[in-house]
Amino acid sequence: MIPTPLPFETDLHEMEHSLARLEAAHGDADELKRVRYELNALKKATYARLSPWDTVLVARHPNRPQTCDYIDTLFDEFVELHGDRAFGDDRAIRTGFARLDGIKVMLVGHQKGKTLAERQQCFYGCAHPEGYRKALSKMKLAAKFRVPVVCLIDTPGAYPGIGAEERGQSQLIATSILEMSQLPTPVVCVVIGEGGSGGALGIGVGDRVSMLQHAYYSVISPEGCAGILWKVADDKTKPRAAEALKLTADHLLRHGVIDDIIPEPLGGAHRQPKEMANTLRAHLVRQLRELADVPVPDLLQRRYEKFRKMGPYLEQ
Repeated sequence: MIPTPLPFETDLHEMEHSLARLEAAHGDADELKRVRYELNALKKATYARLSPWDTVLVARHPNRPQTCDYIDTLFDEFVELHGDRAFGDDRAIRTGFARLDGIKVMLVGHQKGKTLAERQQCFYGCAHPEGYRKALSKMKLAAKFRVPVVCLIDTPGAYPGIGAEERGQSQLIATSILEMSQLPTPVVCVVIGEGGSGGALGIGVGDRVSMLQHAYYSVISPEGCAGILWKVADDKTKPRAAEALKLTADHLLRHGVIDDIIPEPLGGAHRQPKEMANTLRAHLVRQLRELADVPVPDLLQRRYEKFRKMGPYLEQ
């Protein structure tokens, strides 16, 4: 299946269609080999020169694997846990026990949805206060039994509606950040798509914080930034905002905000979701095994120091 093309993929999309027609017609083997070689070279060249705004578009690709896709391909024995015991069950955040290469974990992840009905049910991955309350209660349950927590981050931001604000959206996110910083069990966080604002930070405090190669992680969306700085979010201001925000994995690794960049298949995770799942599995298993034997006091001290040293500052 040829994925939906992004604006910068015109030539790539045309070559993928040419290859598909040749394969359907059982074309000459040498010609097929040549076209495949040229297609891979074009993918490599195209994705080597992505602008920050192009990266945002890749992170938002409709075919990009989401938390529920990784649940199906990466984890075993997933048992979903519902509800926050206060208001309801927010479908924008999924939680549950699972096994990863024999390791029992608590999975917490944003879910945007694939179909229109699912996206509406999940509010396009924008969680309400009850979502963060649910996530935090399940993390505390995991900590009680010394089960490590895996967080998969993929949200444009927390839900900005009036009801969410009335039910304490900002307070719940702040509480979640505080409690995660003190959670007495290993926490591994990965930005798999969009990492937008407090909505991402609400489940983003961990001993290891990583990003997929073409994900983004930012204090605000490029559209929101453009609207504030230039009063309009259009085709000119959005790329400028994306550049100014330094939101790509390379930028954030350089500034010490994340610990690792997880490579994606050639052409993005949406082109080879199974390959991406295998790479993510290997990364998570390695991180969990490294953290497994760290004493809790050392774990918490390292986590505290990790976040305290972020960002340059002057001391007088």
